[in-house]
Amino acid sequence: MIPLLVPMEGYEPPGVQSFDFPPLFPGAPAWVDRYLLQALVAFLLVGIFWLVMARKNKLVPSKGQFVGESAYFFLRDSIGRDMIGHEFRKYLPFLIAVFSFVLVNNLWGIFPLTLLPTASHVGWAYGLAGMVWILYNAIGLRKFGPLGYLKHVTMPPGVPGYMLPIVIPLEFFSNIIVRPITLSLRLFANMLAGHLLVLVFVLGGEYLLVESEPIINKVAGGASLIFSMAIFALEIFVQILQAYIFTVLTAQYISSASSEEH
Repeated sequence: MIPLLVPMEGYEPPGVQSFDFPPLFPGAPAWVDRYLLQALVAFLLVGIFWLVMARKNKLVPSKGQFVGESAYFFLRDSIGRDMIGHEFRKYLPFLIAVFSFVLVNNLWGIFPLTLLPTASHVGWAYGLAGMVWILYNAIGLRKFGPLGYLKHVTMPPGVPGYMLPIVIPLEFFSNIIVRPITLSLRLFANMLAGHLLVLVFVLGGEYLLVESEPIINKVAGGASLIFSMAIFALEIFVQILQAYIFTVLTAQYISSASSEEH
């Protein structure tokens, strides 16, 4: 059988090693890397954006004010009020900050100078999920007390007494242990897989087109680079969607921890 592509000597395919970066400068700790720099820049951009939006309170909004107000009303109505209820206002700043921070860090994956989502490093996804976990459990503990909150999250109303020995461990495992794990891994897996897919099409296409000699390889390389544009468009959609899902789940967890009925 004649292979469709001639083997590529000297080509190292993208993999997990593509996400490992040295410290920003010699002698710095290993965690002082590109991921930290991107997160710090995202923090500054988010803070500056919302501070500027808060000061532009004109009766006839400018284009910038319209963008800020649209984002605020979207997060307030579709996430805060719909998910949490009448007490949503006290948690709205946190939800806005979470959505904005996650979104900007995700969009680093398509920004030309970075091309790397911050959450593609699992440590950042764990950190964000851990912050949410601390918050919603703190809300529940403050409202119900330690024993009351434990009962709230492990004993759903209406469950027969003879089922409680089975339900209590399952509810505890689901609400206390599984939630932060799934919240973090969902974000991390989508950012890692999307960026890895982009690397495969871009780097592989570049190598086939530039470095490889057989004409069939060059044709495949050109097609790969063209198709990578569609992958980038899909990646933008996934990055925005994952920021929204992360914020929606955060609001849901806050609601479940503070609501009177489990």
